[in-house]
Amino acid sequence: MTQAIHKSGFIALVGRPNVGKSTLLNQIVGQKVAIMSDRPQTTRNRIRGVYTTDEGQAIFLDTPGIHKPQHKLGDYMVRTAIATFGEVDLICMIVDASEKKGPGDEFVIEQLKKVNTPVFLLVNKIDSVSHDKLLEIIADYKDLYPFKEIVPISALTGDNVDRLRSLIFANLPEGPQYYPDDQVTDHPERFVVAELIREKVLHLTREEVPHSVAVEIEQMQYREDKDLLYISAVIYTERTSQKGILIGKSGGMLKEIGQRARTDIENLFGSRAFLELWVKVKEDWRNRETMLRNFGFTDTD
Repeated sequence: MTQAIHKSGFIALVGRPNVGKSTLLNQIVGQKVAIMSDRPQTTRNRIRGVYTTDEGQAIFLDTPGIHKPQHKLGDYMVRTAIATFGEVDLICMIVDASEKKGPGDEFVIEQLKKVNTPVFLLVNKIDSVSHDKLLEIIADYKDLYPFKEIVPISALTGDNVDRLRSLIFANLPEGPQYYPDDQVTDHPERFVVAELIREKVLHLTREEVPHSVAVEIEQMQYREDKDLLYISAVIYTERTSQKGILIGKSGGMLKEIGQRARTDIENLFGSRAFLELWVKVKEDWRNRETMLRNFGFTDTD
């Protein structure tokens, strides 16, 4: 009896900011491993999501959106995204069907031309456009690059995502299983918890505040005597005025951030959680190399 071939490989999800990369990763994996927001540049690190079936294992890298950097953190984010192109077995370039092709999309394609990795074009948010409009978008991109496959999807509703999974496995090489069956991300638990807290800041604040924050988990331990996961975290921001916004009137904003994050944390770990949040100011941290390293933003992976 012939043994079934086990396939495995690494897939990069790339595109300009806010096209739905994190939403797609969560949809494929089946639970939240990457934070989502309607703001660009939400993803800062390469988030690995793991999808395992009897057929094999696909490891997805949700890269930061490729954009013109405004500070050292932004520069790191763009380098991180482009560095993945030559390291993976397959690249999925995601574009937004509800928006016109722009310079950001063309810049991504120019970077793709520098590597020999096969590329899928994923036309996302098809639930927001007509069939005729979708055909126009596909025709517009077809002439720019020899995509291996063009797959219209809705990352939000899951429409056509099963077909995408099948096409991905059809294009992966034979390989080993890198992670256990039940593992959906290779990021440590502290990283995931910090990202969930940062997601709530992105949802609840406006203007310059969302992208001026970093979250550090100072303590995280399970207290068996109370059947409780205890977490102490610090939200760092760049200015005292931003700290005031994050705390809010009578601590209302910080309380809301904590309550929303705790709900997600309890769902993730299947345990009651106690979340203690603090806000501290680190001036101009996004341009300070030592602070970037402290928060895990390095070029080594």
